[in-house]
Amino acid sequence: MSTRLRQVTDLGRSLPGRFTSRLHSEKVAAKLGMWLGVSFTVAFATGLFSHYVQHPPAWLLWPSRPVNLYRVTQGLHVIGGIATVPLLLAKLWTVYPKLWQWPPLRSAGHAAERLSVLLLVAGALFQLVTGLMNIAYTYLWPFGFIQAHYWTAFIVYGALIIHVVNEWAKVRRHAFTRVEDPDRRRFLATVAAACGVAALVTAGETVTPLKRLAVLAPRNPDIGPQGVPVNRSAAAAGVTQVDPAAYQLVVTGAVRTELMIGYDELARMPQHTVRLPIACVEGWSVECEWTGVRLRDLIEAAGGAPEAVLTVESLERAGYYRTSEVRAPHWQDPLTLLALKLNGRPLDPDHGYPVRLIAPNRPGVMQTKWVGTVRVT
Repeated sequence: MSTRLRQVTDLGRSLPGRFTSRLHSEKVAAKLGMWLGVSFTVAFATGLFSHYVQHPPAWLLWPSRPVNLYRVTQGLHVIGGIATVPLLLAKLWTVYPKLWQWPPLRSAGHAAERLSVLLLVAGALFQLVTGLMNIAYTYLWPFGFIQAHYWTAFIVYGALIIHVVNEWAKVRRHAFTRVEDPDRRRFLATVAAACGVAALVTAGETVTPLKRLAVLAPRNPDIGPQGVPVNRSAAAAGVTQVDPAAYQLVVTGAVRTELMIGYDELARMPQHTVRLPIACVEGWSVECEWTGVRLRDLIEAAGGAPEAVLTVESLERAGYYRTSEVRAPHWQDPLTLLALKLNGRPLDPDHGYPVRLIAPNRPGVMQTKWVGTVRVT
């Protein structure tokens, strides 16, 4: 063996001996791992729900009730993800001496195990970092966030399952045993407190009673036109000032009678007022009072079939969400409106003037603004 290789080998073997902190403990790592397992499971389940609500398979019909279901699950997804950051960092700090094991690969099985750990660590960091940048509307990558976040979630959760199976003996040994060492107990308590504080200072963007504490929340739920935030303004969407005298809502497609309804005519139709939240995929949500025409009344007037699928199209010329699909459980719900007013006042242009869609249990990106056409299929 050359002198250079011997020096590298000796360094690699000596590294584990340098990690002398009592907090690099199997029991502490097991406790943190259990907490992470719960956190990742919640994030995976709520993330899948969010994805399939926005991109439903043809066979899947999401219910319109309870009206706050998406608000709760997406708030839990984002706020829980933020609270997971200190937990993940603490877990990595506790176990990182294992990364310097020598030799790094002892067998084919050991190599497969370390590969799964690599995927778990890298994927978890990727999900948290890109997720935080997404809710801050900062995109420094060339790939699509939605697709990358979705598929990486399966990689991370699959690697987590493999890791739990590999470490099950340790988890079972320490799951319900008390941590006796005072330093280790303080460390775990500090990690739990950090997670709690992270949740507390962001949860107010969707949990109204806590909004004064939401000092680190990406969005203040009270700031925006008419006191409600917007993600995409009329100017950004390229929707110029709409003349109400020239505006017409078109209901077309598989109907008995095509409708073309002006703004004043819509305002003279029976108006209904409902309280529904705008629940954004970035985690913030605000409950508002909406007034407008029931969508089901328009479809029934046009002679659309009860099982019809609607495509609501915006006056916006381009954009990933310029159209949204509304299936029967939602458009038949009496809470689903083509709204003309927000909190008793005509819609601000940034909130979709002259007309916008509002429906229960749907992401904000699917509550189409500046509605011009309802297409029935």
